[in-house]
Amino acid sequence: MKMSEQIKFQHKGESDFFNHLQKKVNAFFKERGIAKDGGIKLITKSVFLIILFITPYIVVISHQPGSVIAVLLLIMMGIGKAGVGMSIMHDALHGSFSKKKWVNNLFGGSLYLLGGNPVNWQIQHNVLHHTYPNIYKVDEDVSTKAYILRLSPESELHHVHKYQWLYILPLYALMTLSFMVKDFRQLYRYNKSGETRRQQRNPSVEMFKLTVAKILYLGTVIGVPWIFTQYSFAEILIGFLIVHFTAGLILTTVFQLAHVVEGVEYPERNVNGDLNTSWAIHQLATTSNFSPKSRFIHWFTGGLNFQVEHHLFPHISHIHYRSIAPLVKETAREFGIAYHSESTLWSALISHLRMLKVLGRKEELEMA
Repeated sequence: MKMSEQIKFQHKGESDFFNHLQKKVNAFFKERGIAKDGGIKLITKSVFLIILFITPYIVVISHQPGSVIAVLLLIMMGIGKAGVGMSIMHDALHGSFSKKKWVNNLFGGSLYLLGGNPVNWQIQHNVLHHTYPNIYKVDEDVSTKAYILRLSPESELHHVHKYQWLYILPLYALMTLSFMVKDFRQLYRYNKSGETRRQQRNPSVEMFKLTVAKILYLGTVIGVPWIFTQYSFAEILIGFLIVHFTAGLILTTVFQLAHVVEGVEYPERNVNGDLNTSWAIHQLATTSNFSPKSRFIHWFTGGLNFQVEHHLFPHISHIHYRSIAPLVKETAREFGIAYHSESTLWSALISHLRMLKVLGRKEELEMA
């Protein structure tokens, strides 16, 4: 089903708001003589995060420390893995890591280090999610097929959803682990729907590359320690899960704080299946920031605490989001458009849990 080709935005109002905002943002970069890509700041950051991710793996393999030290190293590896995903892979697959396409492709391949697949990500995230955030059955981030998870008011309501706000975080920890199976089902679906070819990719070649990548990944993270260390297979498997649970919890939570929180909208399509809004205004209505004053959170999350700016300007590196955010907020205020933002990570997390609670209870949905 070619959902990405079927839905249209009504462009009324976008020429005023978004064109005005684009002029401000372009002037910001031109006046300062700076490029919109990540530059040396992002390269330096990337080197640090890759070292943070790889070093614990090397130490565990070469020194085979005891359980406590090994667990701490694996948690560090998971944190590094999340950092690679948020700060390196994310920018690269959006084409904002560098001006050079081959550099973006190279660093976009860092998704393989997470056990994921770049082609799937580009279709699910760049094409479907970024164009249609919070649109049920199109944005796969809120259209989960998991029976015990409800992230959209249009999803079927089950009794278990009443408690999803209590058990959600352990589920989020499974996200990167799910790549092991999900990627095959997802690529098969994209091949069948034609989304893969629309990205100028050969479906058969991509399925072959996916299979080889999974074999190499599992061979590296499970096969190598099994062959070259004294750890038992059970210990290796536990270590594998620790890394994935750590990275999955961080990555999924950060991404969900942008769209499944109080105040954001879940727009419904009109009788023609289209949206009665413009693309840019839709991004503002369905997206929220958090912790805008925290330099550390901005650094560690790869600017994903400024998701409003990221959704409006996905081809600008996250390195600049903190700087252009005042321009976006000011322009939104000028045009009377809501600009959603939570002051802290904690308040965003609480808002997310409250929203999950609302989505899980029929009577609250009717009042919302």
